[in-house]
Amino acid sequence: MSVRNTLPPSQIKLETVDTELSVCQVDDLREIDTNAPFVFTACTDKEKSVVCPTGAVPARATARDDGWRAFRISGQLDFSLIGILAGITDVLARNGIGIFAVSTFDTDYILVRRDRYEEALSALRDSGYTVADGQSR
Repeated sequence: MSVRNTLPPSQIKLETVDTELSVCQVDDLREIDTNAPFVFTACTDKEKSVVCPTGAVPARATARDDGWRAFRISGQLDFSLIGILAGITDVLARNGIGIFAVSTFDTDYILVRRDRYEEALSALRDSGYTVADGQSR
């Protein structure tokens, strides 16, 4: 079953992120440079997690998973838009590609394993999404 977006794929632009990322668990978020680009933190009642460039993984990370690449939905997403992320993940799921998603106030970032990244981008292009090179950091 296909997910219905409020915008068709042809109107959604994706941008690649040219940074290898890691997903980590930490005991202390103070070790993280939260002003660095592509650093995402989460603190819940169960854990503290960080997504960051692989070269910036905290020395005292309690767990880490390297080898992720990302792309983002270009532009600022209005909160009233429905199904944008679901449409993208539907395409990837139908192609057997797992994701790790991170959302910011403006947009969503979709992380894919490095060895499936180009395949993911091709599947999205084939489904009507525009994929452009984004900023490198």
